[in-house]
Amino acid sequence: MHSTDWLGYPKSMSMNLLHKWCCRSAGWSVFSRRVLLPWALGDADLGRSTVEIGPGFGANTDYLNERAGSVTAVEIDPDYADHLRKRFASTGGVRVIEGDGTDTGLASRGFSSVVSMAMLHHVPTPALQDALFAEAFRVLEPGGVFVGGDGSPTLPFAAMHIGDTYNPMPPATLPDRLSEAGFTDVSVDTTPGALRFSARVPS
Repeated sequence: MHSTDWLGYPKSMSMNLLHKWCCRSAGWSVFSRRVLLPWALGDADLGRSTVEIGPGFGANTDYLNERAGSVTAVEIDPDYADHLRKRFASTGGVRVIEGDGTDTGLASRGFSSVVSMAMLHHVPTPALQDALFAEAFRVLEPGGVFVGGDGSPTLPFAAMHIGDTYNPMPPATLPDRLSEAGFTDVSVDTTPGALRFSARVPS
C-alpha cells in the first residue's frame, strides 16, 4: 500500500503538489480538451491506433480515444500507470502499459500515430528526448504521424516545476532534432509559452 499526499495520490509520484493539483484539476481538463489539444493536434489524422507517451493523470487520454481507433498509453511511473488502469478499466479502446517512452517494447511499425502532450519537458536530458523521438519513429508505420505540444522555456513555467524534472525544449532546435530521428514534413509552431509540432514517417 502506497502512502498518499493530501490530494490522495501516491507520494512516489514525481510532481510537486502545485503541479499535481493543476494537472488533475477540472480546469486543466477543460482547457486541454477545448484549447490545448485542438491547437496542438490540429487536423492530424490519428488513424486506427495511437500511442500516447507520458499520459500522467490521463487528462488527454479520453480525447485521444475519441479521435483514434484505440489508444495505448505508455506511462513510466508505476503509480501513475496503476491509477490510469483503474481509471480506464471500463473504457473501451484504451490500453495502459508501464513503460519508458525511450524504449516502449511495442512492436515496430505497429501504430498509425504517436502523441506527446505536455511531457517532453519532464524527460531529463536532451539525449533522452532524442531517444524518445527515435522510439516514436520506430513504432510508427510508414506514413504515420508524430504530433504533440509542450511548454516553452519561461520563468512561470520554470517556477511551476520547482522540485520536478524540468528540461524544456528550445523550439528552434526541434525541427532539426525530429529530422535527425528520420521524420519528414516537420512543422513546429509557437505561441507565447507553448509549442506544437507535427512530423511524419516517410511512406
